[in-house]
Amino acid sequence: MNVVILAAGMGKRMQSALPKVLHPLAGKPLLSHVIDTARSLLAAGPSNICVIYGHGGDQVPATVAAADLRFALQEPQLGTGHAVAQAGPGLDESVPTLVLYGDVPLTTAASLQRLIAAAGTDKLAILTAEMADPAGLGRMVREDGKIVRIVEQKDASEEEKKITEINTGILIAPTVQLKHWLTTLSNNNAQGEYYLTDIVARAVADGVAVVSAQPDAIWETLGVNSKVQLAELERVHQANIARSLLEQGVTLLDPARIDVRGKLICGRDVSIDVGCVFEGTVTLEDGVSVGPHCVIRDAHIKAGACIKAFCHIEEASVGVNAQVGPYARLRPGTELGEDVHIGNFVEIKNSHIDAHSKAGHLAYIGDATVGSRVNIGAGTITCNYDGANKFRTVIEDDAFIGSDTQLVAPVRVGKGATLGAGTTLTKDAPEGKLTVSRTRQVTIDNWQRPVKIKK
Repeated sequence: MNVVILAAGMGKRMQSALPKVLHPLAGKPLLSHVIDTARSLLAAGPSNICVIYGHGGDQVPATVAAADLRFALQEPQLGTGHAVAQAGPGLDESVPTLVLYGDVPLTTAASLQRLIAAAGTDKLAILTAEMADPAGLGRMVREDGKIVRIVEQKDASEEEKKITEINTGILIAPTVQLKHWLTTLSNNNAQGEYYLTDIVARAVADGVAVVSAQPDAIWETLGVNSKVQLAELERVHQANIARSLLEQGVTLLDPARIDVRGKLICGRDVSIDVGCVFEGTVTLEDGVSVGPHCVIRDAHIKAGACIKAFCHIEEASVGVNAQVGPYARLRPGTELGEDVHIGNFVEIKNSHIDAHSKAGHLAYIGDATVGSRVNIGAGTITCNYDGANKFRTVIEDDAFIGSDTQLVAPVRVGKGATLGAGTTLTKDAPEGKLTVSRTRQVTIDNWQRPVKIKK
């Protein structure tokens, strides 16, 4: 099967320099949603996907370029029929051609499979839908129950405007006939464009059966022409994701307040509080709880872990039964072991922290290897960057790091060592011993605090 995706429109109502099809829905371009659906339809065979682009120049192909895609420029834009014709030279005439739209992102593979089945190898099949208010949309004109043509709103008579079955624009047709019909189109209409919908009358005249299939839900047919419509589809999509998570057994404290911008994989008995955002690929294993207003991207949270409110986690791994937050930040390269406790206002980057270690509050741990059962006091930082290069800090098992300590990397704290509060460590601390680096405390007698001079 050939797939042609129309993505050349300007999208004036978007009020943006970004081509309409590149505006994001759930964290990825509208067009990418359509391409992914097309790929799922072609999974069992060779891919022949052609994207028709126009406005925005090379932004569209540059953004979604891939080995299985080809691109055709529509310049100028003379309508949907003219757009599909641009793909003509690369279409395999031995298989049908499916036409999709880059600004209609939520059409499901299941509905498209139903359309493909209706078309077979020799029929023109159109995805249609019933709408209570079809204003502005093309109407399906039938005679004796059979589709005979499609009329656009601006060209419709008053009687035709009463029709509630609408054309979604999505269709599949035998490729040889499709290419021929496209050469016969006229722009003698209110818009002065070459309508793809006019091929219906051509098919009827040629004795090719015109059939229809319907989507499972009307939102599958909705396109984006404005930021308002984009926002509406975003909520539809997120509601669908939330419903799927609930059906899997995930507890959502409020299904209307979750955003998944990628892939969220959940085990059993997972709980997610309000306002959380999941980006990229996130795995939450059995029994994980995520508090309110967390942002988690490309992370693996292992069984029983508790992520408290307002945490940011990016490209990190959180161990079994670990506790993180509130207000903690785990940056790329962070790996927390079993039962690790990371408290409020602790930032960790490119560091491995082994089982049962703790950093309760107000600490920065960067480029560090931390052993088991280590306690890191408040205000501790690893000084890992000299302005040009980064160096690693090693803290071995059972070490105790006093509050307000600076570890100037590269440096090692030995097993069971204790660093006194306020220490600036520039040399390795031997295992099992107390190391302190601070000035001697002095009390000055007969000292008086300065007083303000009267003017």
